Amino acid sequence: MTSAASWRTLYPFASHQLSLDGVRLHYVDEGTGRPMLMVHGNPTWSFYWRRLIEAFRSEFRVLAVDHIGCGLSDKPRDYPYTLQQHIDNLVRFVDERGLRDAVLVAHDWGGAIGLGAALERPDRFAGLILLNTGAFPPPYIPLRIRLCRLPLLGSWAIRGLNLFARAALWMAVEKRERMTPDVRAGLLAPYDSWAHRIAIHRFVQDIPATAKHPTWQTLARIEGRLGALRDRPCQLIWGMRDWCFRPSCLERFMEIFPAAHVDRLADAGHYVVEDAFERIIPIVARFLNASTKGA
Repeated sequence: MTSAASWRTLYPFASHQLSLDGVRLHYVDEGTGRPMLMVHGNPTWSFYWRRLIEAFRSEFRVLAVDHIGCGLSDKPRDYPYTLQQHIDNLVRFVDERGLRDAVLVAHDWGGAIGLGAALERPDRFAGLILLNTGAFPPPYIPLRIRLCRLPLLGSWAIRGLNLFARAALWMAVEKRERMTPDVRAGLLAPYDSWAHRIAIHRFVQDIPATAKHPTWQTLARIEGRLGALRDRPCQLIWGMRDWCFRPSCLERFMEIFPAAHVDRLADAGHYVVEDAFERIIPIVARFLNASTKGA
């Protein structure tokens, strides 16, 4: 059995909280300087960004949020766990923390959430770093995720057995030796009960299968407005062995942001930062250096 103290050594950051109408949003805020805003997806949390936080906090102000229901944030039972709500929360976070000239760093659902917020506050964001993500209606839903959307099976698998988060420890990485007991414990730590897995389940339910789903329209609006961010420097980093956000998603972003810098990591999976942090850190550093000089 792995103790909390063991994974905590991998995540040695002070905790901060922002109250959103009485619901506490947890975040990391390390360093000073130009802000980097890191936005996670499902079923991860700010722990996913630990390597990048450590790498850049000496030169930048690195902030990493935990969405409501995720990580160390509150996990209320009666809450609108929708894409639009997460976007609204992130907009309030940007406003409350007075972020300007920020670089968005986003993965998985974090892309739609972060880009949705950037479109609401375009004057606050000066650069984009997108990793294995999407911000448009899904062109497909993988079978293993479709199964988790079935009403009874989904609840039992995701909230009862924690299979969605546990399976990701193996299916979302290519270098499984990096999933040490401490890393696995850290990724799973906030999701230790039926009640605490509510957001994992709601994120899966919020994936729109048809245009009738409200979140389909939210994603369509985001996609239709992304051209407004084309003048921001953009870096795309993609694990090419991702079964969820496949290379076709990268190609769509390349169409939207034709001037983007693109780095394909042939042997990395969906948890691209776990698979390839030692290659991602210099890519991000190069991008930040170039975009700062061009500012």
